[in-house]
Amino acid sequence: MTGLDGTGGTDGTHPADGIDPAHGIDPAVPPGGTGCGDCDALGGWWLHLRRCARCGHIGCCDFSPGQHATAHWKATGHPLVQSFEPGEAWYWNYDTGALYKSGPALAPPTERPTEQPSPGPAGRVPPDWRDRLHR
Repeated sequence: MTGLDGTGGTDGTHPADGIDPAHGIDPAVPPGGTGCGDCDALGGWWLHLRRCARCGHIGCCDFSPGQHATAHWKATGHPLVQSFEPGEAWYWNYDTGALYKSGPALAPPTERPTEQPSPGPAGRVPPDWRDRLHR
C-alpha cells in the first residue's frame, strides 16, 4: 500500500517524502491560535501541538491529557495535521496512519511561539506532568 503521494508511509513508520496538497488541505487558513484551544477552554495543558491542515484548529498531541487533535479529527473528519512545534514540518494522516516528511506550506505562523514552553502553557503545567502523559 502506498501513501498519498505514492511513495509509501501508510504504516506511520516509513515517512513519505511529501503529501498531496489536494487531500483536504487549505494552505490559506491561518492557525486558530498559538496553543490548544480546547485545553485553554478547560484550563488544561498540553505537551505538543498539532495543526489541522484543513481548518487551522490547534489541538494537543496524543501524549497530552486531552488528546484534542485526535478528538478534532474524530469530530470533523479532517484527517491531516501538521506539527505546530518549532522546527518541525511533518504531517500525519489519521485516516491512514501515514507520516509525511513534508507537504504544502501553510499560512503563517507555522509553529507555536518559541517563548511558549513545552509542555505548556506556562503556569498551568502540574509538577507531576510526566506521570500524567498518555503513553
